[in-house]
Amino acid sequence: MNPDEFILSILVNNESGVLTRVSGLFARRGFNIDSLSVGVTQDPKLSRITISASGDDYIKNQILRQLEKLHDVKIVEIMPGNGTVMRELVLIKLNVSQEARVGLMEAVSVFRAKVVDFTNDSLTLEITGERNKCEAFIEYLRPYGVAELCRTGLTAISRGSKTLKYK
Repeated sequence: MNPDEFILSILVNNESGVLTRVSGLFARRGFNIDSLSVGVTQDPKLSRITISASGDDYIKNQILRQLEKLHDVKIVEIMPGNGTVMRELVLIKLNVSQEARVGLMEAVSVFRAKVVDFTNDSLTLEITGERNKCEAFIEYLRPYGVAELCRTGLTAISRGSKTLKYK
């Protein structure tokens, strides 16, 4: 993570339009979202949004204060870099011949990736992990010709027994 990057973890009502209101707040203020991940929590009434963004302390605090004002936001926290487990999922499709796959399979093993689909002329790989690991794997695969790539964005949870809870 670069020094200006921060991760927000937000519990919101699990209702239509909430994501639009949250992302709209960023757009109206001219702030960029670097990555966004959303999913329902153990409580079906709540969703958890993980947002990665960049900015100095002023921008970070402005975003935090503005999010806290939204009716659908129940709780928002900035995740500490050293006290947080962060992961990303990447799916990568390569159009490679069967001969070229030998060297590729060694990298799949080293990076602990998985083959999730293969045909005679293509191979789809999955990798999960910290952003640096995913970036390194993508860079390794570039010479093979990445045909398609999709990423989930960061998802994050606090280390230890600390939880993000709405009372």
